[in-house]
Amino acid sequence: MTNPIPTPIPNRQSPIPEPRVRANRANALLSTGPRTDSGKQRSSLNALRHGLTAASAVLPSEDQAAYDAHRRGFLDEYQPATPTETQLTQELADTAWRLNRIPSLEAALLDRAADPPSDQARIDFDIVDAHRALATLGLHYSRLSRQFQKTVDHLREIQAERREAQERDLKRAAGLQELHKRKGIPYDPAQDGFVFSNQQIEDFAQRRMRLNESHETEYRICHMLTPAQAAAAREKSAASASF
Repeated sequence: MTNPIPTPIPNRQSPIPEPRVRANRANALLSTGPRTDSGKQRSSLNALRHGLTAASAVLPSEDQAAYDAHRRGFLDEYQPATPTETQLTQELADTAWRLNRIPSLEAALLDRAADPPSDQARIDFDIVDAHRALATLGLHYSRLSRQFQKTVDHLREIQAERREAQERDLKRAAGLQELHKRKGIPYDPAQDGFVFSNQQIEDFAQRRMRLNESHETEYRICHMLTPAQAAAAREKSAASASF
């Protein structure tokens, strides 16, 4: 009687030799990065040598006071008003600091290749190595430049949105404040959800009135209006200033 179940064919493939297994394991260990403390320290120093990818923007060899002044310049320019704006301004300062470091790194590379301090240094790092390192710095410069411009665009966008919303809320608050003045009752901006003080609203309204008057003067000078026309322009300006 024939057995309906086919007999499995044994695997004739030869097992992997033990030396090859040991070699594969050794290669796997080599591909996992630095494992010893000294190896990890050398790996971290690779980033610190140029500092363009290090966690801290300021290298131990750099002047912290100079960086602080550099950072204050960005804070003074962009005047961040929210945590997000502050974070983006900080990123701008750090990125610019790294970008400004690259020219001195390039000069140091060329100087080292052209005038090595010893014969061994000439062997270890020649002009070919310098050009290779310069190409790497060029890539870092392009990456950091793109990052800087992207951050600038993002910061300006959210600041423009915040200012537009603030201007819109101030116009509404000024209109409500004027309404309360005409009724002879005090006005509390917080009751309408505004974060401005009455003085801030008043200052905004006065600034708007001065701007409207300056626009009227500019228009009259440019178009040589008659006194009657100028009076009509003043009435129109006053109506627009009353919101």
